[in-house]
Amino acid sequence: MSQQWQERIRPARLERRYDFADYQSLRDFLDRAADVSEREGLYPDMGFGRDYVNVTIHADEQSNELGEQQRRLAAEYDALLEKEQGTH
Repeated sequence: MSQQWQERIRPARLERRYDFADYQSLRDFLDRAADVSEREGLYPDMGFGRDYVNVTIHADEQSNELGEQQRRLAAEYDALLEKEQGTH
């Protein structure tokens, strides 16, 4: 079961794990997440295995706090997951 976003303070970041039914679903999510990242100009850290991906969205380098752009990216990734689950 996927967790919700966890907000961390030092350094400021959002973290979440997404779980998938299979590798193809994971790949589809990663492809769409890359498109969103390009559009937003934000590139989170992602680590993945066969059926999961861990995402870390960091605050801007010059800031100690998360901004609206980071929170919007997190919400867009959640929307991608909902779309993915709705198509399978």
